[in-house]
Amino acid sequence: MEYPSKLIEEAVNQVAKLPGIGKKTALRLVLHLIKEKKENTFALTEALQNLRSKIRFCNTCQNISDTELCSICASHKRDRSLLCVVEDVKDVMAIENTAQYMGLYHVLGGVISPMNGIGPADLKIESLVERLHHGQSEIKEIILGLSPTMEGDTTAFYINRRIKDAGLKVSIIARGVPVGGDLEYADEITLGRSILGRTLFS
Repeated sequence: MEYPSKLIEEAVNQVAKLPGIGKKTALRLVLHLIKEKKENTFALTEALQNLRSKIRFCNTCQNISDTELCSICASHKRDRSLLCVVEDVKDVMAIENTAQYMGLYHVLGGVISPMNGIGPADLKIESLVERLHHGQSEIKEIILGLSPTMEGDTTAFYINRRIKDAGLKVSIIARGVPVGGDLEYADEITLGRSILGRTLFS
């Protein structure tokens, strides 16, 4: 593809690195930004710079946060006897959108995947174990809210083995979510019913 400007080409190449965006879509977005008022484009670049420089992760659950403690962990309205373990921040957002769960979370940052070189040490599993054994006596049930994939199941089995001596109830979300699917793409009704219909992990 020929570009009338090296600046446009550079911008297109950067935008096209985003997931789901090809060169044609990237070009349309770049040309749109050129037509926009300068202050609007600068506001976008400032928001992206702030995102990368100021975003934090909750010290307790590893969820994205603006402060050391995220709004969920800081809320007095949450049920502190429930802890839902999820793969990614997107899963927290998906479950929250169901309005069916009022407990706490722990974000692993991925799942065990030997094929991709991801082992237990690469995830936030140790911080989960420490959380359960140090000052978190209110937690009575762990909900393994992992996607029903081979990697998700492997991670669930590993976590269950690591925390079995904590004497907690361990459950998994009901398989209303299709096997092989990701929580991120499940509709809110299915995901909500999966949370409410969770079963004991065995």
